Parts: sequence; structure tokens; C-alpha cells
Amino acid sequence: MSRSLAPLDSPALRKQRGAFFTPPAIAEYLAKWGIGGRADAKVLDPTSGEGVFVLAAARQLRALGVADSGLSGQVYGVDLHRASINETQSLLSDEQLDARLLKGDFFSEIAPSQLGGRLPWMDAVVGNPPFVRYQEHRGEVRQRSAAAALAQGVRLTGLASSWAALLVHACGFLKPDGRVAMVVPSELLTVGYAEPIRRWLRKRFSTVHLVLFDQLQFSDAEEQVVLLVAGGSGGCDAFALHQVGDAGDLSALHPFDATPVAPLAEGKWTDMLMPSDRRSLFRRVAGAHFTELASYGQPELGTVTGANKFFALSEATRVQYGLRAEDLVRIVPPGSRHVPGTRFTEADWEQQRFEGARVWLLSPTGRAGAGLRRYVAHGESLGVQEAYKCTIRSPWWRPPVVPVPDLFFTYMSHRFPRLVANEARATFVNSMHGVVLREDAPPVAKEALPLLAFNSLTILGAEILGRSYGGGILKMEPREAASLPVPNQDLLQTAWAELSPRRSQFDAAVRAGAWESVIDEVDTAVLRQGARLRADQVAALRNEALKLRRRRTRRDI
Repeated sequence: MSRSLAPLDSPALRKQRGAFFTPPAIAEYLAKWGIGGRADAKVLDPTSGEGVFVLAAARQLRALGVADSGLSGQVYGVDLHRASINETQSLLSDEQLDARLLKGDFFSEIAPSQLGGRLPWMDAVVGNPPFVRYQEHRGEVRQRSAAAALAQGVRLTGLASSWAALLVHACGFLKPDGRVAMVVPSELLTVGYAEPIRRWLRKRFSTVHLVLFDQLQFSDAEEQVVLLVAGGSGGCDAFALHQVGDAGDLSALHPFDATPVAPLAEGKWTDMLMPSDRRSLFRRVAGAHFTELASYGQPELGTVTGANKFFALSEATRVQYGLRAEDLVRIVPPGSRHVPGTRFTEADWEQQRFEGARVWLLSPTGRAGAGLRRYVAHGESLGVQEAYKCTIRSPWWRPPVVPVPDLFFTYMSHRFPRLVANEARATFVNSMHGVVLREDAPPVAKEALPLLAFNSLTILGAEILGRSYGGGILKMEPREAASLPVPNQDLLQTAWAELSPRRSQFDAAVRAGAWESVIDEVDTAVLRQGARLRADQVAALRNEALKLRRRRTRRDI
């Protein structure tokens, strides 16, 4: 079905409000599943937009024998934009179909359980909720959406995007045995703010199916999507998971082809993107031979200055203002690019200082000398003291410095996070995490962990536990980093004895970008020899990590 934009609409405006054309094959599949062969079904698209779901539902009901004149009492659509409603009505008329289309903000629609609502109880809710990220989903609209979700018992955080509240509110219009069939972003599986939605799905519906795609389905959006099809009420212990290539495969999809999956009670469901045998392999090996990074040391945030460009200084700036040793502490320069290897050494720090990187952190410990007074005056001329973190401390120019860590943790990457031994004994700002090793950690952990973390199971663990952000960035907050699976002490000692003689070679390879060759060697020592996995099992873990990375970045890196 070819489509053109409605008058006064544009691709830019649609993207701003999170509206994207849904492929007809997806709309037809979801409408068919939601209606479930019931000719008397009432169907609602809460954000009908381009009308593809309204059309699909009306066609499905007509095929089940519903007279055209009866469709307006069974198919309902709500949309905020008059142009979209007019366009949908025109498309319906072209096919001699009908529906009841209402103009308004769906978050203002009253559920049938309350008096005064415009909509009846529904047998099916279908659609593709607008995907508006939290930065744009704000103000009065956010307040209404949060209140609507809370009315259904779901408390969303301030980071939630618009689709989450709309999904919950829409299900407040369902009959107890009703069905929801919607397009949702893959964030449902992978982000922290969706945790209340994941808990709610398990408690709300008696059956839940998730359909995952190998390929992008929306040409005008970079977001991966999941088809959520759920029904009944009373809760469930397991989900049905379907994996297809693209929308063209949906017509051949059968409910009995699903893989049963028991999702974790808490946390992300990223591991559901893996086949069940590989998910079991990951969990088994991680449980037997790996431990959480927190068992060696807890990842912590770096110093939060409020204005890194002012507080992190180069050697030239230090000399220019005549700052003294007691005015400064040494830091690794902000940004993980400054720690390209498995070690950050004294020579690395000196090289960064020579090259003009910001290797000093302003943190005066004594009385203010002339140089410090000049630099503070410079900061005040820039308005640095007005930054929030500066306003809540006294004096504003003395940030609290975190302890020197044993390891740095590069928590944002297109590839995967790395651990770096802090041999220079420098502190750091919040562009990385730091790990101070526990007293009971083995002495070799500082040297061993940065290299041994280059194994396929740890890399796969980062994909499962981390958060995917715009542009395919993988980010791990301290709590997620703490759960990263790394070799346990027995495996660490065994593998390190094998690899330590070539430590400098491996560090040079990582710095040169030859990561794959390092992973080959570490996998042999950690997974093949240490954990006694077969070559095909190691390959399976590595391939799953690569597949999830490709899904996140949509490119092979």
C-alpha cells in the first residue's frame, strides 16, 4: 500500500512527535492476532496516526462477515492531529470501510471503568505508540501520561519514553480476556526505565508473545522494534519468543513455533534475544567459572566536578597561572581514548602531559596562593561557580576527589567496556568508572583482570547487562558494571599463569586495535583450557556477542 503524507505534515514533524509509518504486513499480523477470529470484536488503536491499523482491523472484520455499516461500532481510533484523522477517513472511504475516529490526546481519554468516557470496553488494542524519548516527552503531557500509567498500577520513572505509558493506559480499556497487539521499541527488553513494564506484563497477562526481527523494519527510524502480543489476565510464568527475519515472514508464523522463555524476575531481558541453548550455555558457564566484578571490587563513579573543562587542566594552563603542587592532583585525562591499552602507566601519563592533555585536577588542599586566586577569578569570569555541583559545595572551586582506583572501567563504548590497570596511580573524573580492589582480592587481579576480561563470555555479559543508547553506544552504570561476569579466582589464577608472560605483547595489540587476536588468545586460556569448553561452544558465545553488538550498532565492528 503506497502512502503519502497528509497535508501540513512532513517527515520532520512526524519524527519530532515519534510517529512512523508501520509496514502493512506488521499491522495486518497484529490486527489479525488481536481480533482472533471474533466477528463481534471491538478494536482500538489509541494513536491511529496514518490509519494503517484502523484499516487492517476493518478489513479483518469485514473478512469475518461484519457489514460495512457495523464497522463504526467496532473499530475505534484516537489521534491528536486532525490531518491524520482526515487522511485515515479518506483511506477508509476509498475501500468502503468505516470506523469511529476521535480527535484528542489519548492520555485524556477516560477508561470505561469510570463515568463519562467516550470509548467502550475493547476486545483488542492494536497500534504503534509514538516513540518520544524522555528529553522531548515532558511538561503537562508527561504528567498526564505518568498519571494514566499509575492509574493502572505502574509507576514509571522520569526517564521513560512515551510508548511505555501509552501501552499501559491503553490496556486499561481491555476486557479481562482482551488482547493487546502492539509495536514497541526493543528498549522493552534492554533499558532500566522499562523495568516496571516488564514486571507489569508478567502480572497482567496470562499469555505473552514477543516477536523479534533480525532486520530493521522502519525505514525512517533507527530503532529496533518488538511485536508484543498478549492476552488474558492473571499473570504468567513464561513467555513465547519468536524470531523472524522481517515483516514478510510474519504470515508464516505459527504460535506453536515459539520458544518458551522464563524471563528473570528482575532486570533486563536482553538475553531473550539469544536462542535458548546459547542462553543456557552462557548461564551455566557463568555460574560455574565466573563471578561478578563486584566480588573483586565495586565500580564507582569518578569525581563529579560540575565543569570538567575548568577543573581538568593541561600542563600549559598550570604553568600559565602558576598553580602549585598542593593546588592539584594527577588524573587520567577525561575520556576513554586516553587509556587505549590494558595498562595506564607513568609513561602514559607523562606522554599525555607532554601532548597537552588535561592531566591535572584542581583540588586545593592548602591556603590559596596567588596563582590559585587568579585561576579562581578566571573561573568566576566564565560563570563556572553557577554550575549546580559548584553551588552546593563550599568553596565552589574545591571538588571532592575520589580515591585513586586500582582499575579504570571504560563504561561507554561502541564495542565493549574495558578494564585498565591504573599503574600511574592517578585519580579520575566521571568520564570513566573506577574499581578499588577488595583486600581479599588476589594480588594478581590488578594485572590479570584487564586482559582476562577480553573473553567472549565477559563480552557477551556486557551486551546483556549494558544499556544501548543513541548511535549504538553501550553504556554500563556502576550497578551494571558490578554484575559483569569475569573469571572467578580459580579461573583467573589458572589463565593468568598461561598468559602473563606475554602481558606486554597483549597490551601492545590492544593499543594497536588488534582486539580480535587478543580475544582469540584469551578465549583459549579462559574458556577452552580453563572452563573446558569445546571450540563450537566458545564460537557460540562469541557469535552471540557479535550478533547483539550488530543489533545494537547495526554495523559490523
